[in-house]
Amino acid sequence: MENKTYPHRIASQMLRITDREGKPLTNAAVEYRLVNHEFLFGSGAFDSLPATAPGQFGHIDFYQDRINPDQQFYRDRMDKWLQVFNYGTIPFYWGGFEPREGEALTQSRLSAARFLKERKVRVKGHPLCWHSICADWLMEYDNATILKKQIDRIHREVSAFRGVIDLWDVINEVVIMPVYDRYDNAITRICKEYGRVPLVKTVFKAAKEANPDAVLLINDFNLSEKYRDLIAACLDAGVLISAIGLQTHQHQGYMGRERLEEILERFSCFDLPLHFTENTLLSGDLMPPEIVDLNDYQVERWPSTPEGEERQCREWKEMYQVLFGHPLVEAVTGWDFADGAWLHAPSGVIREDNSIKPAYRELKRLIHEEWTSSGVLHTDADGMAQLRGYRGTYAISQADAKAEYTLKKGEGLSAQTIRLN
Repeated sequence: MENKTYPHRIASQMLRITDREGKPLTNAAVEYRLVNHEFLFGSGAFDSLPATAPGQFGHIDFYQDRINPDQQFYRDRMDKWLQVFNYGTIPFYWGGFEPREGEALTQSRLSAARFLKERKVRVKGHPLCWHSICADWLMEYDNATILKKQIDRIHREVSAFRGVIDLWDVINEVVIMPVYDRYDNAITRICKEYGRVPLVKTVFKAAKEANPDAVLLINDFNLSEKYRDLIAACLDAGVLISAIGLQTHQHQGYMGRERLEEILERFSCFDLPLHFTENTLLSGDLMPPEIVDLNDYQVERWPSTPEGEERQCREWKEMYQVLFGHPLVEAVTGWDFADGAWLHAPSGVIREDNSIKPAYRELKRLIHEEWTSSGVLHTDADGMAQLRGYRGTYAISQADAKAEYTLKKGEGLSAQTIRLN
């Protein structure tokens, strides 16, 4: 069924449907079902894939027949993940990805990314340039050499993963980058020397050289005018930003509809796609409001509570509705799939033991029951029928003959032929 609340998500296309021999299926009933949204409904895959989860299993083998208890645990977690999401973020923090110079975990990450892609999940790498979780060994070099190694690193990763990961957070949290003072690091050093905009321009140029077709994001938690002005300056300097990344780690409480709409209005001025890249809503006690840096809040236990889980469910539902309702928003990512990940917070939509929470059920219902399209097409004497529904990939079938078709924005001017095999 089509939900008329979101007409900007709908497309229409006239199809000419044929049998295996290419003959029109005339006056026939043909079933259609949306199997993968164009919209990116995402979650961090950090804690769901053994190749990226704590412990660094290093390869994906938990779908084989013989699995040990740890593998069974992650298999169950990943099964739940795949039932809801079509978009996953995996980590490329330089300090973790290449802890010793020349010893990058490329094969481990390729295994994780391919696992997701084989299951029709769009994959994003996060991030290519960031001052936090930076490689300590960079500190041995002067700034000119650090910059060269940063460029080389981007060329290496974006080239190696091309065709598997074609979407990247190129640079992360640039607003604070040159004034970051928690500890000395190589990326803050070069940002101080070269400046925010020149550094952004340099790293985006490197990513574009390595994969001209990639979707390249700038990403930040500072959603003030400072970030808006930085983006404007980057665009004026010729930086080819594909989409704007917006973080909302709401450990101190849900910002609410009005604040969300203010953010949407502020960053819509560029007419670029908006990706809500890192989003957190808690199902337990909230972090005290006086905490400035979220990383400073350390507690021994941070449990989920029944009342908190109901609150989290309501908040995720409203946030999804607001963001899905805005025509420039293309992606939403819940940062933690399971509780106990970043800051050990109750921030997932499943609990640490893999049991599901109300927010999981609600997101699954929204994505796969309310915001979906399915039904029966009735072809005419020429085998023609009109497909109308949410944009994305459809399964088209009649009896045992089937095909896939991707319904996109801006099509529909001429009929497309679909052959059922």
